[in-house]
Amino acid sequence: MTENGEGRNLKWWQGLTRYHWLVLAVASAGWMFDTMDQWLYVLARQPALSELLNLPASDPQVGKYSNLVQMWFIIGWATGGFLFGLIGDWLGRTRTMMITVLMYAGFTGLSGLAQSWEQFALLRFLTGLGIGGEFAAGAALVAETFPARSRPTALGVMQSCSAIGNIMAASIYLSIGSLLGWRWVFAIGLLPALLLFVIRLYVKEPEKWQEARNARQQMGSIKELFGDPRWRRNVLVGIALGAVGVIGFWGIGTFSPDLLRSAINPTGDPDLKQYTDTRVSLAVMAQNAGAFFGILSWAWLAQKIGRRPTFAITFLLCAFVVPLTFYKTSSFQTALILFPTMGFCITALFGGFAVYFPELFPTRLRATGTGFSYNVARYLAAIGIFVGGSLKATYGLQLSTLMVSSVFLLGLLTLLFAPETKDKPLPE
Repeated sequence: MTENGEGRNLKWWQGLTRYHWLVLAVASAGWMFDTMDQWLYVLARQPALSELLNLPASDPQVGKYSNLVQMWFIIGWATGGFLFGLIGDWLGRTRTMMITVLMYAGFTGLSGLAQSWEQFALLRFLTGLGIGGEFAAGAALVAETFPARSRPTALGVMQSCSAIGNIMAASIYLSIGSLLGWRWVFAIGLLPALLLFVIRLYVKEPEKWQEARNARQQMGSIKELFGDPRWRRNVLVGIALGAVGVIGFWGIGTFSPDLLRSAINPTGDPDLKQYTDTRVSLAVMAQNAGAFFGILSWAWLAQKIGRRPTFAITFLLCAFVVPLTFYKTSSFQTALILFPTMGFCITALFGGFAVYFPELFPTRLRATGTGFSYNVARYLAAIGIFVGGSLKATYGLQLSTLMVSSVFLLGLLTLLFAPETKDKPLPE
């Protein structure tokens, strides 16, 4: 679909075909179930490790091994993003989506069978491989299928479905977890594998990818990605931005359930477990409702004022709101106010990554570059999580959060080197 003057005056949804909507639905579902499987762990990690270690949930060792398992999950995510970014350019977007969906769904289901923390960590690492690879393939698929005027909003919609996946995880934990326990929570994570049949039957490779392959271009070349000065700058900018968002989210934002548990049940009283789990699940739903609107708002604002200024505004909001949330959450009621606000700000950055990263690279390098930007940064995040856990043990949750939140200010410095992509065609 060409972008003439008349096309640019259309609303983003006008002129789209049924196939456009199918691709958006499939890519959004893939990412929604992906994040659902992520948050199943966030919610179930404490009871899971408490049982696997045979220790009470309040024991410091449970927190220590929770950080270790999460660190290995993030390392798997980073590795999957790197490997499947390359595979997405070599093998194609839809085939890569099928492989990665099967991986993250299958290994999430198997996580419920773990008999030791080591097995649990290995299965979360393997889950991370699939989760890391799915995003780059899905984002490239949407970016290459939709016309330029529709691309930012379509990618924003896809990314906003991550918040719906997180809410689904909280609903599953609230219902299944309270009745049947954490193992059945992970068993539910196997269901997204059914999406494979829809992808296989109805979704084809984008024309842009087919044209690049037929032209015998070198697909997914690491040498070109880092050898060409333009793509090298873009991937380094992407990795730096991705690291800020990932450290902020996984090193701070995912500890909100622990924050609320410590506020309403500081002694880990088993008689308050169901009461606590219910309120934690509701607060996480509220946090992700805020995330949903944050991601959509980022895509809308970026289309109005540009990618760089929207990133700058978001980094400043995060640097203020995240520490405020961790210092002022003292009850379920305050969590219902502060958690959605934090979710709005901190997760809006990921809407930015979905829109911005595919715009930095040509078709032959798009999944590779997006995979590097979004996922290789997670190696740094894994270190950040370990350091954050050490800071938490030494200084407490509130002060350690304030320290880690300084990472958002580093994001502002990165923007000095970031190209503006608003109203520009995808590079080739």
